[in-house]
Amino acid sequence: MTNQSVVHWGILGAARVNERLLPAIVNSSNAKLVAIASRRPNAAAETLAKYAPQLTDVLTLDNPEALLTNPDIDAVYLPMANEEHTEWALRAIEQGKHVLIEKPMTLKLAEIEAIEAAAIKHNVKVMEGFMYVFHPQHDAVHQLIDSGVIGEVRTVRTCFSFPMKPARLYRINRDIAHGGGAMWDIGPYAMHTARKWFDSEPKAVIATANLNESGADVSLSGILDYGEGKYAQFDMSFERARRSEYEIIGTLGGIKCETVWNNPDDLPVVTWWTDAGERQQLQLEAANHFDLEIEHFSAAILNNTAPKLSFADAKGNCQAIEAALQSVSSGMRVEMN
Repeated sequence: MTNQSVVHWGILGAARVNERLLPAIVNSSNAKLVAIASRRPNAAAETLAKYAPQLTDVLTLDNPEALLTNPDIDAVYLPMANEEHTEWALRAIEQGKHVLIEKPMTLKLAEIEAIEAAAIKHNVKVMEGFMYVFHPQHDAVHQLIDSGVIGEVRTVRTCFSFPMKPARLYRINRDIAHGGGAMWDIGPYAMHTARKWFDSEPKAVIATANLNESGADVSLSGILDYGEGKYAQFDMSFERARRSEYEIIGTLGGIKCETVWNNPDDLPVVTWWTDAGERQQLQLEAANHFDLEIEHFSAAILNNTAPKLSFADAKGNCQAIEAALQSVSSGMRVEMN
């Protein structure tokens, strides 16, 4: 990609998340959308017409393999079903494509390790698609923690939920082992925001869930134990009102991110308080975390730099999820290595 200033992107799948991700590629100064592919006839064309009707030079394909073998495509965004991520990521990597994989990267730790090995072999960038980390509000939270205003972080509480609608029942029509349920859908956010504020990985986890007739979790909650009295509480559900928030409690005070899933025009709010009686609400500037994610990953490709979200981070999140699901299955506390 010598002297190239724009990454040529392909989208592998016509998933609903394209409502946000496709325009992000179009909006980014260092990205260009070249093609969309889906196995469903006409789905790629319909996706383009719905989310970027002004574009007339984008290929719409009914054959994903044709996208992967297209020499004009540098990077692939992969929003297929959770259980398909590994297969198609490996196919893309083997064709020399960089890959942004919609969370979760995979359903198994061993599969992340396989993707990492392939990425090293073929010298491509791969990143798990947690768009939220690119929103500046989380930098503001980090700055507050680093300032010492809330003391040492001791507890983190995360909550992600929305009520299930009939059009989204495909999210819970298969069991957990096959990628269904809240944990593999919105749970990666809950686990990631629970892990983000500690300097180490958890030592153990205990969790419980409400399963439907398909064996999918429609609600799941639990606790990550970091040792020495440090805990992260996580909660995810398709049975509760919409929430996407986290709260960090330290020895001197606390910080709350009111909304993680901010829309581009939303003014994010971060609140902090101390035991000494201080309380402030920070009103931050609006930002589009999808745009920022695409710009970042494209820049990593163009400049040959490491993406912000590493394979180590992806493996840590997957390990925490796997352990939580093991706890749900066994009804026991699960120790983690």
